[in-house]
Amino acid sequence: MPSFRSDGIEIAYEVYGTGRPILLIHGFASSGVINWVNTGWVESLEKAGWAPITIDNRGHGASRKLYDPKLYFAHEMADDAARLLDRLGHETVPVMGYSMGARISAYLAVRHASRVSRLVLGGMGANLVTGLDDSEEIIAALTADSLDEVKGATGRQFRIFAEHTKADRPALAACMISSREPMPEAEVRRITQPTLVAATNTVVSGPAICSTVILNWNSTGESGSKWALSSATSSRTSSCSGVSTATVTVTR
Repeated sequence: MPSFRSDGIEIAYEVYGTGRPILLIHGFASSGVINWVNTGWVESLEKAGWAPITIDNRGHGASRKLYDPKLYFAHEMADDAARLLDRLGHETVPVMGYSMGARISAYLAVRHASRVSRLVLGGMGANLVTGLDDSEEIIAALTADSLDEVKGATGRQFRIFAEHTKADRPALAACMISSREPMPEAEVRRITQPTLVAATNTVVSGPAICSTVILNWNSTGESGSKWALSSATSSRTSSCSGVSTATVTVTR
């Protein structure tokens, strides 16, 4: 897997296909392969004429593992993504992020606005601004001596996932301390790119959404417009934590 140095930190990435570039930013405790390849996104995007670019966020996947929480702020990981675009020679690309990756994508759209042409924020709604309150449980679960010591449902879920992916748990614990950096509402209002926020009580994700979103990007989406998820019909369950793929209607 190729890599580059971003502010002295080794960051791994991969480019698939030969179509139009699109940047994919994964969620916490995941990686480019786990979040985007294993779930079918890369395959679907390639079939739709795109060349997906995946990045392993610092502390994740094949990127360098860090143990200082001060090195995991979402805005700094957004800067990593911008430097990857520099390395690949892309001036502006569509960006899609999931969960922590959506937070990073939002910061990328604000801090490096000219680099982001369109934006999809998956699994991240109001928590982008309000933050989340289960970080301490997750950190304790990741640093416990064994899974048997972890009692909370959320903590166990993250611990089991980290063990399944053979992740560096101390690095993930450091990341959890600071990566959930809330974005001030005033900053959110600076996001002017056409944006789809896919965050509902019923989790909806997967290649079918991707096809719909890409279709709309190719046909409309003038500067400053926002997309809203209006309806969805679940079609199957993917291999990633029971997340469903779906047929989705989007409206402006």
